[in-house]
Amino acid sequence: MNAQYIARRGRSRSHHDEISVEHYYRMDIFLATIDYQLQELHSMFNDHTMELLVLSTALDPRNGFMLFKIDDVCKLAEKFYPNNFMEQELVRLRIELQHFELQHFKLDIPNHPELQELSSIHELCQGLVKTRKSVIYPLIDRLIRFVLTLPVSTAITEWAFSIMKIIKT
Repeated sequence: MNAQYIARRGRSRSHHDEISVEHYYRMDIFLATIDYQLQELHSMFNDHTMELLVLSTALDPRNGFMLFKIDDVCKLAEKFYPNNFMEQELVRLRIELQHFELQHFKLDIPNHPELQELSSIHELCQGLVKTRKSVIYPLIDRLIRFVLTLPVSTAITEWAFSIMKIIKT
């Protein structure tokens, strides 16, 4: 692997790079593979889907809700779930989120151990149900449940497109 790499095609034999075989396989092939995978991911998710995923992270409870932003959560509900929230509910959602932010960080976490070590959105949903906070914050609970269905709907859509591609060929 420490031998000098000699390109077999695409370059003239008079042009020699001073790289080892190990470097070629570790770097050139690795980088080409990463580029290919990034292109595949980019083609799978359009800008609309990426925005949905980014806004969904506003509900992520990791690191003490570090990414929690009321405006992002409201935008998520308004833009991606307009048929599931009436205008009055969107106003109430913002109020619930403000109350949740104040109440949750000051009172709920210290008093409820099941809310202290949350690491995912589904654990947040379970914690809200266990502590009966889903009754106090019904709109937040509803939005979290919609976000939790996202991976399932995305997988079903991808599966359907894969089947269509197979049928076409």
